[in-house]
Amino acid sequence: MAMENNTQSANTARPKRDGARGGRSGDGKDDRRRPGRGRGKRDERAPREFEQKILDLARVTRVTAGGKRMSFRCALVIGDKKGRVGFGVAKGGDVQIAIEKAYKQAKKHVLTVPLLHGTIPHPVWLKYGSALVLLKPAPKGTGLKSGGAVRMILEFAGVPNAVSKIVNSSNKINIAKATLEALKQLRARKEEVSSNT
Repeated sequence: MAMENNTQSANTARPKRDGARGGRSGDGKDDRRRPGRGRGKRDERAPREFEQKILDLARVTRVTAGGKRMSFRCALVIGDKKGRVGFGVAKGGDVQIAIEKAYKQAKKHVLTVPLLHGTIPHPVWLKYGSALVLLKPAPKGTGLKSGGAVRMILEFAGVPNAVSKIVNSSNKINIAKATLEALKQLRARKEEVSSNT
């Protein structure tokens, strides 16, 4: 009798090894609780004001007396697809730094595109560097008949119908800058815009 009592008290005093270690329970499921793996609430970031897309990302080199210095150049297009668009080019030692800097620069140079009957108000030619860009209005249902950097900028500006032509250049940055300068040249008569909205 005394022996039985001693063994019972020893069993109660000793902690269960499986439970303490978090091993497998009788039904074969793993009971271990790993920190940080649960479905807790995550920090929700505020949604950005503009959508963004990388137009060009290149590794560039600067030659100095001490040797070559590598960095990354990012050309970024931002827009809300409701008439506002911006473009930024920036360099950084890391890809993420270059993207962030380009986004900040693009936000500083946001422009509003005037739309008339679902397209741009009038045709416009513009030259930037060696890049020559033509933008023309198009009737409803045409869509964007353009490619490359021009298409990306018109998409992010929220232009539903337009036709474009790139002459003389394949430099994405010059084409993007020419397109933005062309959009700045657009003028719509106030009464037409007000009657359209």
